[in-house]
Amino acid sequence: MAVSAGTSGTGAGNGSGQRRRPVVVLYERIADAIHDGTYPPGSTLPSEPRLAGELGVSRPALREALLLLQEDGLLTVRRGVGRTVNDAPPRRGFEHVQPLEELIGAGAPLRVRTLLRAVEEPTDFTTQHLLAPARAELRFWESLLTGEGTAAALSQEWAATDDVLVRAHPAFAEALRAAPERTSMLAVLTAASRDVRLSGHSTVTATLLGHRRGEQLSRPADTPAVLVTQVVRVDDIPILAAKHMLPTGAPALPVVQTN
Repeated sequence: MAVSAGTSGTGAGNGSGQRRRPVVVLYERIADAIHDGTYPPGSTLPSEPRLAGELGVSRPALREALLLLQEDGLLTVRRGVGRTVNDAPPRRGFEHVQPLEELIGAGAPLRVRTLLRAVEEPTDFTTQHLLAPARAELRFWESLLTGEGTAAALSQEWAATDDVLVRAHPAFAEALRAAPERTSMLAVLTAASRDVRLSGHSTVTATLLGHRRGEQLSRPADTPAVLVTQVVRVDDIPILAAKHMLPTGAPALPVVQTN
């Protein structure tokens, strides 16, 4: 099967006289082919030279469009396989609360490796975000997310105190006590919240890994990274706070902004 090399209607000027950039026209031609079943979910796209020939475009232009499709969640690049069409529509960032390992897994969830599970007293971070009183006991989980043998992200997660959880979300409190290894706290929360409405707030900051996190992620200490700080609430009660560290080279993280 091949995508037509003819001019797509998306490239024509619209009523306002605006024209789409060439890379956007190419992006939409490939996206249309995915949506109409020319390249069905799970299929592998032709090689770059072949696809460029079918589309009648240069390989640099094609590569830019493919990168955008990958960033937007339509395609996944797998080592030794090539570019494959994702099985599900792109997920949209933290618009819906979901585990990080699914969010950045692009249809193939990352594996969770437990590094530490402990109970600790509040820090400035958890005092601020979970409103935890001094000397409270908070569950703390540290996990490494890996895909294709490579460390992709480091997650640190804290739950509110047990008395707050029992009052605000008893199913989550119970699920935490019985949670197996190799799962994130956020995954436990979403699984226990089928009839509970969650709301989340996240901030994104550019930073460096530092020595300890660099060792955990097998990267140099001065590796650039993105730090995502996340707080999840039931009603107005914060029940989970997390820091997710994604180094350069980690899978793309889709993020949307809302009012």
